Amino acid sequence: MTTLSQIPVAKAEMLIRRPVDEVFEAFIDPAITTKFWFTRSSGKLEAGEHVRWDWEMYGVSDEVYVQEIEPNRRIVIISSDSTRVEWVFTPRTDGETFVAITNSGFTGDGDDIVNGAMDAMGGYTMVLCGLKALLEHNIILNLVADKAPDAHVEG
Repeated sequence: MTTLSQIPVAKAEMLIRRPVDEVFEAFIDPAITTKFWFTRSSGKLEAGEHVRWDWEMYGVSDEVYVQEIEPNRRIVIISSDSTRVEWVFTPRTDGETFVAITNSGFTGDGDDIVNGAMDAMGGYTMVLCGLKALLEHNIILNLVADKAPDAHVEG
């Protein structure tokens, strides 16, 4: 049996060729976020607030607590499963932004922890790809909905 010497942390990173304020706003404002990630939100992200995100096609939701917001620099949330997600927005030259997402705090047995980290890394990578297509090319790729079409629920 293999034991973990450290708890894995999921990381996803992407260069988005748009100014930092636009990239940051895409994660704060559900009118934009619903075009590349979840389908509905109870509101805009604000520090100290709870927000519900829904993926209606799958019949699932998450209640997140917005722990910290540093405009155009950083967002930290705590998910309903108690994992912590941090977005760091680093402006680059020519209106580019490097986004780094780190998801940590996975719990359970070793298999649960590793599977949670792998799922999160794949999921956040897909979210960043969808964001890139939207902000750079104004294309909605439907990546999240198309990832598991057989898991869709009748609404």
